[in-house]
Amino acid sequence: MSATKPSRARRFAGFIIFRLLPFCIILAIIWFGYGAAQGITRRITEQVEAGQRQPAYADTAEAIRPTLTTFTPTGNTTAIATPLPTHAADSAAARRRADTLVLVAQSFATNTPEPPTEAPVILPPSNTPAVEPSPTPTATASPTDPPTATFTLEPTPTETPRALPTLIPVSTVDPAAEAAAPTAIPTIVPTVDRHGYDLVNILLLGTDGELTGDDFDRTDTMIIVSINRTTGTVAMLSLPRDLYVYIPGWTMQRLNLAYTRGQQVGWTDGGFGLIRETILYNLGINVHYYAIVNLSGFKQIIDTLDGIEVAVDCAIQDRELIGAAPPEQASAPNDQGYYTLPVGYYQLNGEGALWYARSRHNSSDFDRGRRQQQILRAIWRKARDTGQLAKFPELWSQATEVVQTNLAFEDMLGLLPIALNLDTGSMEQFTLARLYHTTPWQPPDGQFVQLPNYEPILQLLEDFYRPPTTSQVVVEGAQIKVYNGTSNPDWDRVAAERLAWEGFNAIAAGPAETSTYADTILIDYTGRTKGSSLQDIVQALNVRPENVRIEPDPNREADFVVILGSSYNSCTVGGVLPVEGNTGG
Repeated sequence: MSATKPSRARRFAGFIIFRLLPFCIILAIIWFGYGAAQGITRRITEQVEAGQRQPAYADTAEAIRPTLTTFTPTGNTTAIATPLPTHAADSAAARRRADTLVLVAQSFATNTPEPPTEAPVILPPSNTPAVEPSPTPTATASPTDPPTATFTLEPTPTETPRALPTLIPVSTVDPAAEAAAPTAIPTIVPTVDRHGYDLVNILLLGTDGELTGDDFDRTDTMIIVSINRTTGTVAMLSLPRDLYVYIPGWTMQRLNLAYTRGQQVGWTDGGFGLIRETILYNLGINVHYYAIVNLSGFKQIIDTLDGIEVAVDCAIQDRELIGAAPPEQASAPNDQGYYTLPVGYYQLNGEGALWYARSRHNSSDFDRGRRQQQILRAIWRKARDTGQLAKFPELWSQATEVVQTNLAFEDMLGLLPIALNLDTGSMEQFTLARLYHTTPWQPPDGQFVQLPNYEPILQLLEDFYRPPTTSQVVVEGAQIKVYNGTSNPDWDRVAAERLAWEGFNAIAAGPAETSTYADTILIDYTGRTKGSSLQDIVQALNVRPENVRIEPDPNREADFVVILGSSYNSCTVGGVLPVEGNTGG
């Protein structure tokens, strides 16, 4: 008897169950396994990339130490000033934030004449000329917590630092000069109070004489570096070239002409002597030393370091400058010959750095001062991290071939421990704000200048003379990780460095899980409602309130996490006009 033949339906069901379904399951296992492997590979690649980038970010990586070591001065304690009261520090920080808000609302048309809107500002008189006393010498403090373990300075015999040079300012004005001045010559201002700190002020000058060939060494770059030997901290102040001041023995004129005027008339100590008296007369700052470099020397310094790394947080647009071609990372020129360097993190050689430092087509002289301070910070960091700074004593003769200075070798040697042990929290940057610290004006000769507004400038200079105050986020020991949620390369590094120079403990953590974030997200894992630095971070990164998330996590790896979106705007300074395509995407 023959077996019953299965029906067609049963044969089809058997095919589905015993053949097709197992085959589909096997395919699914292979597909999901492949996806998991890809995910693991991508995550490992991101971690490796982030790990490779850590050495380039030594400044911010070291900031996430669980404890904060402060500089403890030794030696003569009579020179140590009373700590700044908390409310005073807070008011100074609030004033700088207010200045930023004023600047953000401004736009600068660099080629449009600006007639005066107010009467010329006259500096208030002073009945007695103030002379800055020579500070009490103090013993050089020994480093307590060097930022890296790479360099050690050989011990040298303890010596008392040389007494700083003093200056008796010119307090009288020639009646003939006053009659010829296009605006009233102000009286000499009081010397800014040093609050008992042992300060060494060095004026850094950059000249353009090799470009003009007219025997006029205009100092378009003027930065005062104030080194506090009591606290081991540093502050930088940029002076605009168009600041309209009284130049002793001459008349009211732009500040960048004081040096060349002193050279021409044989002033005591030459050009530096006259610009020093000019700064003391108009600003009350006694500059002790100077260092001057021309454009070729500037490029040579940077090329000797094999370039520097700069976080460009405001896109720059300009043509090729004489003696300074745009960086190779800049976009091709448009039909008007303008190159654009987008927001990003760049390795710049001497020529590219000079272009970045000098450019002001879509910005202002005030912003140019900020960028020049960026370059100085980058030079210091590269020299320190590569060991060039520790070798400075043996490189002194080479340095003096490029830089002209009245600093003696023993002066530089005494300042070297401070330079080696600086970190970002020990440095502070100051620039004048147009329309707040200065008033635009046009004298009869048709040039465009900036009249100083004394009271706001005095507030700035008082902050400039105080050591950097510890931000709330540093007091908390908070850790901030910044992820790049866009396809724009290195945006996390730009934002992290911006936060670091604002006093925050921030580290670039590499790419986010995806690169499609539209808005910047800030996650607060601390959950603190009081004593938190959340609002300071929000303001520094321009994060929208609706994109702030409070997610308390006791097992957190970081206190704050920032994920940058494509709408992130790192350019929060005034005087910079928008540039199309500034994202670099």
